[in-house]
Amino acid sequence: MSRLAQTDGLTDIQQEILSTVRSFVDKEIIPVANELEHKDEYPTDIVEGLKELGIFGLMIPEEYGGLGESLLTYALTVEEIARGWMSVSGIINTHFIVAYMLKQHGTQEQKDHFLPRMATGEVRGAFSMSEPGLGSDVSAIRTKAVRDGDDYVINGQKMWLTNGGTSNLVAVLCRTDEGQPEGAAPHKSMTTFLIEKEPGFGPNPKVKGLTVPGKIEKMGYKGVDTTELILEDVKIPSNRVLGGQSGRGFYQMMDGVEVGRVNVAARGCGVAQRAFELGIAYAQQRQTFGKPIAQHQAIQFKLSEMATKVEAAHALMVNAARKKDSGQRNDLEAGMAKYLASEYCKEVVEDAFRIHGGYGFSKEYEIERLYREAPMLLIGEGTAEIQKMIIGRRLLEEYRIQG
Repeated sequence: MSRLAQTDGLTDIQQEILSTVRSFVDKEIIPVANELEHKDEYPTDIVEGLKELGIFGLMIPEEYGGLGESLLTYALTVEEIARGWMSVSGIINTHFIVAYMLKQHGTQEQKDHFLPRMATGEVRGAFSMSEPGLGSDVSAIRTKAVRDGDDYVINGQKMWLTNGGTSNLVAVLCRTDEGQPEGAAPHKSMTTFLIEKEPGFGPNPKVKGLTVPGKIEKMGYKGVDTTELILEDVKIPSNRVLGGQSGRGFYQMMDGVEVGRVNVAARGCGVAQRAFELGIAYAQQRQTFGKPIAQHQAIQFKLSEMATKVEAAHALMVNAARKKDSGQRNDLEAGMAKYLASEYCKEVVEDAFRIHGGYGFSKEYEIERLYREAPMLLIGEGTAEIQKMIIGRRLLEEYRIQG
């Protein structure tokens, strides 16, 4: 284990899990990450290895075949995986959010049907809120589900689904106006649907009217598939409304996004750690003016700033995870952790890039990949501006002047 980003108070089981994951990352992910990323190739062998380790069921209760671990354990695991290749942590994250939403909000039938197969990775999840014209304004969702007897008929277009092609379960947020008075707040007219589909692209053979057009070409965050989702008169039975009751989708999704923000913070911590490792190693190997560049004060200043940012981001991420595990509200802590970790990740990666000089611009060096991956964390699970809005509102609640 590295000197940086240690976590006090872990149990023997937690330490054993993290040690196993770190070993897997060092042996199975880091050696192949660059090649797979440059090819934009899905990491099938890595995913199979994570299945065997039980990572897909890390937070799923033991009664459903999972490991029943805490959000903290999960976040620290994601940190380790992102240190190897951030795209792999994305594959895990969307699955985890859907499993968490099922565990917290699903009916007993839904839990019994999905969670045991999600624990093994047989069923892999994706979740879908965003739309082409939506951005951060979730209340403006246009995809609509209309009641038709015992079913719902869904029409609309969704955007930015991680695992959109490879998943076989998608949690989709739609507008449903049933039972709401005219002029009701938009967030009270949203429902989450659980759609089972076949993996793959194009028209779905299992769900009539459902199409995953193909992978969206991205600057970074490659390997994992990011897609659109088109729904044309897609018929879904009412027993696949998450929780069995319409109108609760916004709250269910926000609960999932809240833990997702801890996950994104953990990813930022992992990428920043790897960038620091690469930077400090290269600084001791590269010589200028007769000595390693690590002996130049300017480089030492960079390394000290990078290490401090790695430590600070890790501490905030751990605090946010522990707050959620305690059963307390943690939107303030999750927003702070996500905001700081993503911003610091970008800065640490850029400093490592600068330390590498011209070689940082070469695809032969790992830092080039990290430099393209870090920007995704600035927008994933809510932009920095959205996090600041959340933080500001919560601070005003906490520090409200009486009278």
